[in-house]
Amino acid sequence: MAGMTNEPFISLRNVRKVFRARGQEFLAVSDVTMDVAEGELISLVGPSGCGKTTVLKILAGLYQADGGSIRIGNSRTPFDPARDIGMVFQQALLLKWRTILDNVLLPAEIVGLPIKAARTRARELLHLVGLAGHEDKYPQQLSGGMQQRTAIARAFIHDPKLVLMDEPFGALDALTREQMNLEMLKVWRDSGKTIIFVTHSIQEAVFLGSHCTVLTAGPARMAEYFPITLPFPRTLPLKTTEEFGAYARRIYERLGLGSDPSPGRPGERRDP
Repeated sequence: MAGMTNEPFISLRNVRKVFRARGQEFLAVSDVTMDVAEGELISLVGPSGCGKTTVLKILAGLYQADGGSIRIGNSRTPFDPARDIGMVFQQALLLKWRTILDNVLLPAEIVGLPIKAARTRARELLHLVGLAGHEDKYPQQLSGGMQQRTAIARAFIHDPKLVLMDEPFGALDALTREQMNLEMLKVWRDSGKTIIFVTHSIQEAVFLGSHCTVLTAGPARMAEYFPITLPFPRTLPLKTTEEFGAYARRIYERLGLGSDPSPGRPGERRDP
C-alpha cells in the first residue's frame, strides 16, 4: 500500500543506541537507515537480541537515540507522538477487571476522545478483528489469540497514524499464529495505517510485509531494506510458491544463515 506522497512518513538516518550500566557501554543498535512511506507495513526481522525492540522503542519515543537522526511525519501528515502512536506487545496486557469493550476503550479515555463515538468505534474494531459478540466478556474468558485481537483493536481505537507491534504473535501456537497473520493483513488493508511489525520469524516477515528490514545480530545493523512485491490479498498457499521462497532465502542469506532449501508450508515455523 504505497503512500500518497514522495516525502517519507518515517525517516531514519544512521541511528544508533548505546546503553550504559556500571561504567560500561553496550552498543545495542548501530547504523539503522530507512525511509518508510505512509501506509506501508514494514516487517522488522532479525534474531533474538539483535535490537529490534530497541529500534521500536526509539520510534515510540521511549528511548532517545545516541546518534543519527529520526523524523516521523511530513508536510502532509503532521505527527504528535502523544496521541499518534498505537502499540501492541507480545503479551496482550489486558486489564482483567475490564470487559473486552472497556479494554479497547482505554486509550480513547486516556487521550480524552468523546466516549460515545469511541464506543461505537470500539465495536466496529472488535467486529473487524472477529470479536463481535464478545464485547461484554472478560479477558480470562478468551483464548490467547482472541486476547491479541483485542490488543490490536485497542491499538487502533484512537486513530493513530503509526502502529508499532513488538512480536505480537510470538506467544501463540503455530496454527493460531497463521490465522492472526491473515487477520493482521485485513486490519492493515482496511485501516491504511503505517505499521512497523517486529518479528524473529522469517516466514512471518515475508508474508506480512510490504517492505522488510533485516537486522543482523547485536549490535543491530541494517543488512538490507527492500520491498516485497508479492500480490495482495495474501493467502496461506502463497507460502508454498517459489516467489515466497526466494524472499525467505534472501533474508536467510542476509542473516548469514545460508539458503533456505524450500519455500515452506502453511503452519510450518522456521524461525532462525
